[in-house]
Amino acid sequence: MYPIKFQKIRTYEMGLKFRDGEFQGLLPAGRHWFFDPINRLTIDVVSQREPWLLHEKLDLIVRSQALKSQAVVIDMQDHERALVWVENRFSHILPAGQYAYWTGQKQVRVEIVDTRKVRFEHDQFKVIVRSPQASRLLDVCSVQRDHVGVLFIDGRYVETLPPGEYAFWKGPAEARIVEIDLRETMVDVSGQEIMTADKVTLRVNAVVTYKVVDARKAVSQTDDVRQALYRETQLVLRGVIGARELDLLLTDKDAVAKEIEDNVRRRAAELGLELASVGIRDVILPGDMKDLMNKVTEARKAAEANLIFRREETAAIRSQANTAKLLAESPTLMRLRELEVLEKIAASGKLNIILGEKGLADKVVNLL
Repeated sequence: MYPIKFQKIRTYEMGLKFRDGEFQGLLPAGRHWFFDPINRLTIDVVSQREPWLLHEKLDLIVRSQALKSQAVVIDMQDHERALVWVENRFSHILPAGQYAYWTGQKQVRVEIVDTRKVRFEHDQFKVIVRSPQASRLLDVCSVQRDHVGVLFIDGRYVETLPPGEYAFWKGPAEARIVEIDLRETMVDVSGQEIMTADKVTLRVNAVVTYKVVDARKAVSQTDDVRQALYRETQLVLRGVIGARELDLLLTDKDAVAKEIEDNVRRRAAELGLELASVGIRDVILPGDMKDLMNKVTEARKAAEANLIFRREETAAIRSQANTAKLLAESPTLMRLRELEVLEKIAASGKLNIILGEKGLADKVVNLL
């Protein structure tokens, strides 16, 4: 074994000198000769073209202060993270720990961020959160158009977020966004079998149109605001329709729908909702009740038709009675009426006169 060692270090490299495992210093670019008869010396050559200095004994190297003018040294606590730019381009995010970056070959910039502020905000937000390593340290989520996001941190409400992209540090706290749709939504309350006040069982289909106006209430008051509105509408339907007789329900459905809407609206406001409308879409009767209702309708229409016929017949008789009275009181008018009758008979084209007893013949001759 030769007692003299030779090591060549290129311009883009740096030598790490160790003796008996202890760090001795840095070796710059050039040719280096060492006297090492018992092989106690070790030279690790690392490239500065990759700025990140990875070494199992980095702590010893940093402690020696040898990197002070050669590299950027980072030593972060548990609540800190580092954003690293290389050549003014974002490179990656670092978790807590100790790191070193060479500055001889490439420009390196490091920004330390405190994760105790759980929500991550930055003027280069989109570039950072879309980097390959960002998902290891950040929870990234989006709130879609026409939605809002209700933000909870460790189970406590923080704020309501408008549409956009958001990121939260993993580890320091649990952040959760509940996305709420602000557009109008319809709830079909179908197939409700309800008994009216007069003991008729019918099936009712209703529809409720609503939108969320207070996202925090919509999330906090119940686990499923849509299902809560559905159940509330069911109960109100049963209460309102059950208090009415069938005839009243069928003849005034609009008033029933208005009462249902007023009752549901109060509960909807407690859930952070605003009702646009509540309507009864269908009222379905049982088969035997349909037949009975048809018969009732048929009988009612027949009675109405008979009443109209009798009314017209009475009017006609009354008119005839008035005419007879008028003719009896006026002989001249009676004579004109007789002439009208003869004119109609003559107009028919043939007039047959049959004479009987003398008195009747005289009357006809006098009439002509």
